[in-house]
Amino acid sequence: MTHLNRLLALLKKKPKTWLTLFGLLMPAVGFGQDASASSATSDSPELLLYTAMALVVIVAVLVLIVALYTLTIIKVMIRKEKVSELADQGLTYEEGPGFWARFNQTMTDAVPLEKEDAVLLDHNYDGIRELDNHLPPWWKYMFYLSIVFAVVYMLAYHVFDTLPLQEEEYQNELAVASEEAEARKLLAVNELDENSVEATAVEAELANGKDIFDKSCAVCHAADGGGGVGPNLTDVYWIHGGSIGDVFKTIKYGVPQKGMIAWQATLKPTDIRDVASYILTMQGTTPASPKEPQGDPYEPGAAGQESGN
Repeated sequence: MTHLNRLLALLKKKPKTWLTLFGLLMPAVGFGQDASASSATSDSPELLLYTAMALVVIVAVLVLIVALYTLTIIKVMIRKEKVSELADQGLTYEEGPGFWARFNQTMTDAVPLEKEDAVLLDHNYDGIRELDNHLPPWWKYMFYLSIVFAVVYMLAYHVFDTLPLQEEEYQNELAVASEEAEARKLLAVNELDENSVEATAVEAELANGKDIFDKSCAVCHAADGGGGVGPNLTDVYWIHGGSIGDVFKTIKYGVPQKGMIAWQATLKPTDIRDVASYILTMQGTTPASPKEPQGDPYEPGAAGQESGN
């Protein structure tokens, strides 16, 4: 009787075995399906990929455990059946070495203690004898593998340049970090508003602000900021506040009732910051034809004159 026939015969005799195997397999499969369904709701492609890979590993491990347990049950059942058959014939069942024992012998090539005389050398030092044991196969396999790895490593890194060396990898990481920094800077620029803006002292940015002022603002405020249609920008009096946030807000939203348009659709947040910062540098200068003061005096840091008041 073959192993398959024995197994089928045992399953017919013990149908509860089917229920046991089914019960072991269903939780693993069900867990994988439920977890996969829940992970599908993730919005991040990378997170979805990592979750899927983790689930595959988990399910594979669970299936392997169930399979090993099932094979163990089947082996025990077949052995019991074979022992029973031999007992009916008046014979004794002698089981050979198991898989692990055979694997261990193959990988270590160890000589049993009772057979050490076969590998005993003639060397004798104060009664100490030497055995002619070979290197364990697992050690030799690891040595061969290290040689193969060294060859592949040399070809990949030093001959074909398919993989980056440490210095190149470092430069690549610096490039990625630079791109991420630029992305964060761009994000910060896009979120720049009257509540977060700070006056700039960078010459290039102030020059940009002056250029914008000369092209778009001088027609109403005069090139030197002395005022015309618009108010004087060189004195301490301000109609809508004199902080960097106030000036930014005035430029951004405009003053439609007095004819000043909103510039938020025309200028970028950084441009509004630059021109607002340039306007503040006009404080204390002497224009050619200053317009009379308008509004209330503004003193930086004075109570009740913070940005937005």
